Amino acid sequence: QVQLVESGGGLVQAGGSLRLSCAASGSTFSINNYGWYRQAPGKQRELVAVISSGGSTAYADSVKGRFTISRDNAKNTVYLQMNSLKPEDTAVYYCNAQRTVAGVPRYNAWGQGTQVTVSS
Repeated sequence: QVQLVESGGGLVQAGGSLRLSCAASGSTFSINNYGWYRQAPGKQRELVAVISSGGSTAYADSVKGRFTISRDNAKNTVYLQMNSLKPEDTAVYYCNAQRTVAGVPRYNAWGQGTQVTVSS
């Protein structure tokens, strides 16, 4: 089992920056990928960014060039640096840890979420 705790959310004006952190504990050795997802009111949860155990990253088109995902393996922590924030980035942001076997997801863990609000 893996436990995830997010932090760093808050209220920021459009154009501002925030850095989210996700501290992982438990059986983190088994995790292949970490990701950040977000869910705005009345909308489906969507993938924002993902980072593999090898450091490869991928981003949603809506955040490319503005958000950066990174991981500190020594601290078992994943970060999401968010720059040039827009009101449409307002959502609850969730950290995800995933174990895959032969590319097939076999285990998912979620954090409790952290609110990000961007005012115009």
